[in-house]
Amino acid sequence: MKVKAIRFHKPGSASVLKWEDVDLGKPKSGEALVRHTAIGLNYIDTYHRTGLYPLSMPSGVGLEAAGVVEAIGRGVSHLKVGDRVAYAGGPIGAYAEARVMPADKLVKIPSGISDEQAAAMMLKGMTVEFLIRRAFPVKKGMTVLFHAAAGGVGLIAGQWLKALGVTAIGTAGSPAKIKLAKAHGYAHVVDYKKQDFVKSVMRVTKNAGVPVVYDSVGKSTFMGSLDCLQPRGTMVSFGNASGAVAPFPPGLLAQKGSLFLTRPTLMDYTATRKDLEASARALFSVVRGGKVKIEVNQTYKLKDAAKAHRDLQSRKTTGSTLLIP
Repeated sequence: MKVKAIRFHKPGSASVLKWEDVDLGKPKSGEALVRHTAIGLNYIDTYHRTGLYPLSMPSGVGLEAAGVVEAIGRGVSHLKVGDRVAYAGGPIGAYAEARVMPADKLVKIPSGISDEQAAAMMLKGMTVEFLIRRAFPVKKGMTVLFHAAAGGVGLIAGQWLKALGVTAIGTAGSPAKIKLAKAHGYAHVVDYKKQDFVKSVMRVTKNAGVPVVYDSVGKSTFMGSLDCLQPRGTMVSFGNASGAVAPFPPGLLAQKGSLFLTRPTLMDYTATRKDLEASARALFSVVRGGKVKIEVNQTYKLKDAAKAHRDLQSRKTTGSTLLIP
Protein backbone atom coordinates (compact mmCIF):
# COMPACT_ATOMS: atom_id res chain seq x y z
CA MET A 1 0.00 0.00 0.00
CA LYS A 2 1.35 3.42 -0.96
CA VAL A 3 0.77 6.54 1.14
CA LYS A 4 2.11 10.07 1.01
CA ALA A 5 4.60 11.23 3.65
CA ILE A 6 6.99 14.09 4.34
CA ARG A 7 10.60 12.90 4.16
CA PHE A 8 14.03 14.47 3.88
CA HIS A 9 17.29 13.18 2.45
CA LYS A 10 19.76 15.58 4.07
CA PRO A 11 19.61 17.93 7.07
CA GLY A 12 18.91 21.57 6.39
CA SER A 13 16.36 24.35 6.14
CA ALA A 14 12.64 23.73 5.77
CA SER A 15 13.12 23.37 2.01
CA VAL A 16 14.63 19.87 2.49
CA LEU A 17 11.18 18.52 3.43
CA LYS A 18 9.71 16.60 0.48
CA TRP A 19 6.20 15.17 -0.21
CA GLU A 20 6.91 11.57 -1.28
CA ASP A 21 5.30 8.19 -1.86
CA VAL A 22 6.07 5.59 0.80
CA ASP A 23 5.31 1.87 0.72
CA LEU A 24 3.54 0.53 3.79
CA GLY A 25 3.75 -3.14 4.66
CA LYS A 26 1.28 -5.02 6.81
CA PRO A 27 1.72 -4.82 10.58
CA LYS A 28 3.98 -7.52 11.99
CA SER A 29 3.79 -9.05 15.44
CA GLY A 30 3.29 -6.32 18.05
CA GLU A 31 2.48 -3.65 15.46
CA ALA A 32 -0.58 -1.70 14.29
CA LEU A 33 -1.43 0.21 11.13
CA VAL A 34 -2.77 3.67 11.94
CA ARG A 35 -4.49 5.97 9.45
CA HIS A 36 -3.71 9.51 10.67
CA THR A 37 -6.45 12.09 11.12
CA ALA A 38 -4.29 14.83 12.66
CA ILE A 39 -0.55 15.28 13.24
CA GLY A 40 1.12 17.49 15.84
CA LEU A 41 3.87 19.98 15.01
CA ASN A 42 6.58 20.33 17.66
CA TYR A 43 9.80 22.30 17.98
CA ILE A 44 11.80 19.09 18.30
CA ASP A 45 10.81 18.33 14.69
CA THR A 46 13.01 21.24 13.59
CA TYR A 47 15.94 19.85 15.60
CA HIS A 48 15.64 16.57 13.70
CA ARG A 49 15.31 18.34 10.35
CA THR A 50 18.36 20.57 10.86
CA GLY A 51 20.56 17.79 12.20
CA LEU A 52 20.85 19.19 15.74
CA TYR A 53 19.53 15.79 16.76
CA PRO A 54 21.06 13.60 13.99
CA LEU A 55 19.01 10.93 12.20
CA SER A 56 19.87 8.26 9.66
CA MET A 57 19.07 9.48 6.14
CA PRO A 58 16.67 9.44 4.40
CA SER A 59 14.21 9.97 7.23
CA GLY A 60 10.64 10.78 8.04
CA VAL A 61 9.88 13.48 10.59
CA GLY A 62 7.38 14.00 13.41
CA LEU A 63 6.71 12.37 16.76
CA GLU A 64 3.02 12.92 17.46
CA ALA A 65 -0.31 12.10 15.83
CA ALA A 66 -3.82 10.77 16.28
CA GLY A 67 -5.76 8.43 14.05
CA VAL A 68 -7.70 5.21 13.64
CA VAL A 69 -6.38 1.65 13.84
CA GLU A 70 -6.91 -0.07 10.46
CA ALA A 71 -5.03 -3.35 11.08
CA ILE A 72 -3.17 -5.08 13.90
CA GLY A 73 -0.46 -7.70 13.97
CA ARG A 74 -0.19 -10.83 16.08
CA GLY A 75 0.01 -10.49 19.83
CA VAL A 76 -1.71 -7.08 20.07
CA SER A 77 -4.44 -7.41 22.69
CA HIS A 78 -5.00 -3.85 23.98
CA LEU A 79 -6.22 -2.52 20.61
CA LYS A 80 -8.75 -3.45 17.96
CA VAL A 81 -9.51 -2.24 14.44
CA GLY A 82 -11.51 0.99 14.61
CA ASP A 83 -10.02 2.26 17.88
CA ARG A 84 -9.11 5.94 18.02
CA VAL A 85 -5.51 6.20 19.16
CA ALA A 86 -2.76 8.75 19.70
CA TYR A 87 0.95 8.69 20.36
CA ALA A 88 3.89 10.95 21.10
CA GLY A 89 7.61 10.42 21.35
CA GLY A 90 8.41 8.20 18.42
CA PRO A 91 9.46 6.34 16.48
CA ILE A 92 9.98 9.27 14.12
CA GLY A 93 7.76 9.47 11.04
CA ALA A 94 4.42 10.96 12.08
CA TYR A 95 4.26 13.28 9.05
CA ALA A 96 2.47 10.66 6.95
CA GLU A 97 -1.05 9.79 5.83
CA ALA A 98 -0.70 6.41 7.57
CA ARG A 99 2.04 4.32 9.13
CA VAL A 100 2.81 1.05 10.87
CA MET A 101 3.63 1.62 14.54
CA PRO A 102 4.75 -0.42 17.55
CA ALA A 103 1.38 -1.03 19.20
CA ASP A 104 2.79 -0.50 22.70
CA LYS A 105 3.41 3.17 21.83
CA LEU A 106 -0.29 3.78 21.14
CA VAL A 107 -2.85 4.91 23.71
CA LYS A 108 -6.60 4.95 23.21
CA ILE A 109 -8.24 8.37 23.02
CA PRO A 110 -11.06 8.53 25.57
CA SER A 111 -14.51 9.86 24.79
CA GLY A 112 -14.79 13.60 25.24
CA ILE A 113 -11.43 14.25 23.55
CA SER A 114 -11.27 14.82 19.80
CA ASP A 115 -8.58 13.50 17.47
CA GLU A 116 -7.47 17.09 16.88
CA GLN A 117 -7.11 17.75 20.61
CA ALA A 118 -5.19 14.51 21.08
CA ALA A 119 -2.78 15.24 18.23
CA ALA A 120 -2.26 18.76 19.56
CA MET A 121 -1.56 17.77 23.14
CA MET A 122 0.07 14.38 23.50
CA LEU A 123 3.71 15.37 23.18
CA LYS A 124 3.33 18.83 24.71
CA GLY A 125 0.91 17.72 27.42
CA MET A 126 2.86 14.65 28.52
CA THR A 127 5.98 16.85 28.49
CA VAL A 128 4.26 19.19 30.96
CA GLU A 129 3.13 16.18 33.00
CA PHE A 130 6.62 14.80 33.50
CA LEU A 131 8.19 18.25 33.98
CA ILE A 132 5.91 19.42 36.79
CA ARG A 133 5.00 16.06 38.36
CA ARG A 134 8.20 14.04 38.04
CA ALA A 135 11.34 15.91 36.82
CA PHE A 136 10.70 18.47 39.57
CA PRO A 137 7.41 17.83 41.40
CA VAL A 138 5.88 21.22 42.15
CA LYS A 139 3.90 21.86 45.31
CA LYS A 140 0.99 24.16 46.03
CA GLY A 141 2.20 27.62 47.05
CA MET A 142 5.46 27.49 45.07
CA THR A 143 6.49 30.18 42.58
CA VAL A 144 8.23 28.86 39.45
CA LEU A 145 9.66 30.27 36.20
CA PHE A 146 8.55 28.78 32.88
CA HIS A 147 10.11 30.14 29.69
CA ALA A 148 8.27 30.39 26.33
CA ALA A 149 4.96 30.78 28.14
CA ALA A 150 2.95 31.37 24.94
CA GLY A 151 4.26 28.28 23.17
CA GLY A 152 2.42 24.97 22.93
CA VAL A 153 4.07 23.50 26.04
CA GLY A 154 3.93 26.82 27.86
CA LEU A 155 0.18 27.36 27.48
CA ILE A 156 -0.57 23.88 28.82
CA ALA A 157 1.92 24.37 31.68
CA GLY A 158 0.41 27.70 32.74
CA GLN A 159 -3.06 26.19 33.10
CA TRP A 160 -1.87 23.02 34.84
CA LEU A 161 0.37 24.91 37.28
CA LYS A 162 -2.47 27.25 38.20
CA ALA A 163 -4.76 24.26 38.80
CA LEU A 164 -2.13 22.90 41.21
CA GLY A 165 -2.01 26.17 43.15
CA VAL A 166 1.42 27.17 41.82
CA THR A 167 2.29 30.79 40.95
CA ALA A 168 3.81 30.73 37.48
CA ILE A 169 6.10 33.43 36.11
CA GLY A 170 6.37 33.20 32.33
CA THR A 171 8.46 34.82 29.62
CA ALA A 172 7.17 35.85 26.19
CA GLY A 173 8.30 38.12 23.36
CA SER A 174 5.38 40.35 22.34
CA PRO A 175 2.36 42.09 23.88
CA ALA A 176 0.02 39.60 22.16
CA LYS A 177 1.94 36.63 23.54
CA ILE A 178 2.05 38.16 27.02
CA LYS A 179 -1.72 38.62 26.93
CA LEU A 180 -2.15 35.02 25.74
CA ALA A 181 0.06 33.63 28.53
CA LYS A 182 -1.79 35.61 31.20
CA ALA A 183 -5.07 34.21 29.88
CA HIS A 184 -3.66 30.70 30.37
CA GLY A 185 -2.77 30.80 34.03
CA TYR A 186 0.45 32.80 34.37
CA ALA A 187 0.37 35.23 37.29
CA HIS A 188 3.29 37.25 35.90
CA VAL A 189 4.65 37.41 32.34
CA VAL A 190 7.95 39.09 31.46
CA ASP A 191 8.63 40.59 28.01
CA TYR A 192 12.12 39.18 27.59
CA LYS A 193 12.82 41.55 24.68
CA LYS A 194 12.29 44.63 26.83
CA GLN A 195 12.88 43.47 30.41
CA ASP A 196 15.61 41.63 32.28
CA PHE A 197 13.80 38.44 33.32
CA VAL A 198 16.24 37.80 36.18
CA LYS A 199 15.46 41.17 37.76
CA SER A 200 11.73 40.58 37.20
CA VAL A 201 11.86 37.18 38.91
CA MET A 202 13.77 38.62 41.85
CA ARG A 203 11.26 41.46 42.15
CA VAL A 204 8.30 39.05 42.19
CA THR A 205 9.99 36.71 44.70
CA LYS A 206 11.37 39.55 46.88
CA ASN A 207 14.92 38.45 45.98
CA ALA A 208 14.33 34.86 47.14
CA GLY A 209 14.47 33.34 43.66
CA VAL A 210 12.50 30.30 42.52
CA PRO A 211 12.98 26.63 43.41
CA VAL A 212 12.80 25.55 39.75
CA VAL A 213 13.18 26.98 36.25
CA TYR A 214 11.74 25.13 33.25
CA ASP A 215 13.76 26.26 30.22
CA SER A 216 13.16 25.12 26.62
CA VAL A 217 14.88 28.15 25.09
CA GLY A 218 18.46 27.06 25.78
CA LYS A 219 21.47 29.15 24.80
CA SER A 220 20.06 32.65 25.24
CA THR A 221 18.35 32.09 28.60
CA PHE A 222 20.41 29.38 30.33
CA MET A 223 22.78 31.49 32.44
CA GLY A 224 20.02 33.92 33.39
CA SER A 225 17.85 30.99 34.40
CA LEU A 226 20.54 29.77 36.80
CA ASP A 227 20.60 33.24 38.36
CA CYS A 228 16.85 33.01 39.05
CA LEU A 229 17.23 29.94 41.26
CA GLN A 230 17.23 29.70 45.04
CA PRO A 231 20.17 27.92 46.67
CA ARG A 232 19.81 24.19 45.92
CA GLY A 233 17.29 25.06 43.21
CA THR A 234 16.74 22.90 40.12
CA MET A 235 17.35 23.89 36.52
CA VAL A 236 15.20 21.78 34.17
CA SER A 237 16.64 22.35 30.69
CA PHE A 238 14.39 20.63 28.16
CA GLY A 239 14.97 22.36 24.83
CA ASN A 240 17.22 24.47 22.61
CA ALA A 241 14.96 26.90 20.71
CA SER A 242 17.72 29.55 20.67
CA GLY A 243 20.54 27.04 20.16
CA ALA A 244 22.38 24.49 22.28
CA VAL A 245 23.74 25.53 25.67
CA ALA A 246 27.51 26.06 25.56
CA PRO A 247 29.71 23.80 27.71
CA PHE A 248 30.46 25.12 31.19
CA PRO A 249 32.39 23.86 34.25
CA PRO A 250 30.26 21.95 36.80
CA GLY A 251 31.79 24.17 39.49
CA LEU A 252 29.54 26.96 38.25
CA LEU A 253 26.57 25.14 39.79
CA ALA A 254 28.37 25.25 43.15
CA GLN A 255 29.19 28.95 42.81
CA LYS A 256 25.55 29.79 42.14
CA GLY A 257 24.20 27.96 45.18
CA SER A 258 24.72 24.17 44.93
CA LEU A 259 22.24 23.99 42.07
CA PHE A 260 20.83 20.88 40.43
CA LEU A 261 20.68 20.50 36.65
CA THR A 262 18.69 17.96 34.66
CA ARG A 263 18.26 17.58 30.90
CA PRO A 264 15.23 15.27 30.62
CA THR A 265 13.37 13.92 27.59
CA LEU A 266 9.81 12.71 27.21
CA MET A 267 11.14 9.49 25.69
CA ASP A 268 12.89 8.54 28.92
CA TYR A 269 9.90 9.51 31.08
CA THR A 270 7.49 7.39 28.98
CA ALA A 271 9.89 4.55 28.15
CA THR A 272 7.80 1.87 29.88
CA ARG A 273 4.19 1.07 29.04
CA LYS A 274 3.27 1.77 32.68
CA ASP A 275 4.80 5.26 32.60
CA LEU A 276 3.29 6.04 29.19
CA GLU A 277 -0.21 5.07 30.27
CA ALA A 278 0.09 6.93 33.58
CA SER A 279 1.29 10.11 31.87
CA ALA A 280 -1.45 9.99 29.22
CA ARG A 281 -4.08 9.24 31.86
CA ALA A 282 -3.03 12.26 33.96
CA LEU A 283 -3.14 14.48 30.87
CA PHE A 284 -6.54 13.21 29.70
CA SER A 285 -7.89 13.73 33.22
CA VAL A 286 -6.98 17.44 33.49
CA VAL A 287 -8.25 18.10 29.95
CA ARG A 288 -11.56 16.28 30.40
CA GLY A 289 -11.98 17.97 33.78
CA GLY A 290 -11.66 21.39 32.16
CA LYS A 291 -8.56 22.41 34.11
CA VAL A 292 -6.49 22.51 30.91
CA LYS A 293 -7.94 23.60 27.58
CA ILE A 294 -6.20 22.52 24.37
CA GLU A 295 -6.39 25.14 21.65
CA VAL A 296 -5.27 24.58 18.09
CA ASN A 297 -4.19 28.02 16.90
CA GLN A 298 -2.78 27.03 13.48
CA THR A 299 -3.64 24.32 10.96
CA TYR A 300 -1.71 23.43 7.79
CA LYS A 301 -2.13 20.74 5.16
CA LEU A 302 0.42 17.98 5.73
CA LYS A 303 1.99 18.61 2.32
CA ASP A 304 2.69 22.20 3.49
CA ALA A 305 4.87 21.05 6.41
CA ALA A 306 7.80 23.18 5.21
CA LYS A 307 5.74 26.37 5.60
CA ALA A 308 4.61 25.22 9.05
CA HIS A 309 8.28 24.73 10.05
CA ARG A 310 9.24 28.18 8.78
CA ASP A 311 6.38 29.82 10.70
CA LEU A 312 7.24 27.92 13.88
CA GLN A 313 10.90 28.90 13.75
CA SER A 314 10.13 32.55 13.02
CA ARG A 315 7.90 32.61 16.11
CA LYS A 316 4.74 33.31 14.12
CA THR A 317 2.82 30.54 15.88
CA THR A 318 1.26 30.32 19.34
CA GLY A 319 -0.05 27.32 21.21
CA SER A 320 -0.57 24.11 19.25
CA THR A 321 -0.29 23.60 15.51
CA LEU A 322 -1.70 20.69 13.50
CA LEU A 323 -0.86 19.16 10.13
CA ILE A 324 -3.89 17.58 8.46
CA PRO A 325 -3.37 14.72 5.94
